[in-house]
Amino acid sequence: MYTIKELYDLDHTIAKDYLSQFTYPWEALPGIKEAIIELGKKLPKEEYDEISENVWVHKTATIFPSAYIGAPCIIGKNTEVRHCAFIRGSALIGEDCVVGNSCELKNVILFDHVQTPHYNYVGDSILGYYSHMGAGSITSNVKSDKELVVVKGEDNHIETGLKKFGAMLGDYVEVGCNSVLNPGSVIGKNTRIYPTSCVRGMIRANSIFKNNGEVVEQD
Repeated sequence: MYTIKELYDLDHTIAKDYLSQFTYPWEALPGIKEAIIELGKKLPKEEYDEISENVWVHKTATIFPSAYIGAPCIIGKNTEVRHCAFIRGSALIGEDCVVGNSCELKNVILFDHVQTPHYNYVGDSILGYYSHMGAGSITSNVKSDKELVVVKGEDNHIETGLKKFGAMLGDYVEVGCNSVLNPGSVIGKNTRIYPTSCVRGMIRANSIFKNNGEVVEQD
C-alpha cells in the first residue's frame, strides 16, 4: 500500500515516465525540479506559453494577476490559479486543477483534477488524481525535531532518508477542512479524512480516518 502502483494511476499525469522509475512515491521528491525542467523543454509550443524562464502555462489555464509563480513550474490545461496563490517553484500542476486563494505550493506534483482551493500549504508532496484538500488543510513537511522522516505503517516502518517530506495522497483522497497531514503521511486511494484531523503514518485505502484517530473501512 506504499508503492506508486498502489497509490496512483499514472495515466493522469505528464510525470508518468518520471514516476515510473521509482517504487515509492517519496523517492521522486528530490528530483522534481530537474524533472519539470526536462518536461517543460518538450512541451508543445502551440499549447504552452513559457511566460518566464522555466515556467510553462497551458494556453487554456487561468492565472489571476495577483498569483506568484516561481520557477520551475508547469501548469496544465484548464487549470485555475486564483487570487494571491504562491507557487514557490518546483511545482508540476496537472490538467483541470484548482490552486486557490492564498495557497502555497512547493516541490510538488499534482495529478489531473486535483483541488487545493482554499488556504492550503502543500510542500514536498504528491497529490493523486481527483484528490482534494479541504479549506485550511496542510501538509507538514518537516519534523519538529528536524530528524529524517520515517513512514510508519501498521506492521513496518520505512526510513526515507528525507528531511523534507509532506504527504502522499492516493487517487480520490478527500482531506477534511483544517486537517494536518504530518511528515511522512501516506493516504491510500479512495480514503476520506475527517475535518480537523491530525494524521500521521500510513492510512489504508478505502477507509475513513476519524477525528480520534480511529480508521474504519468505508461501506
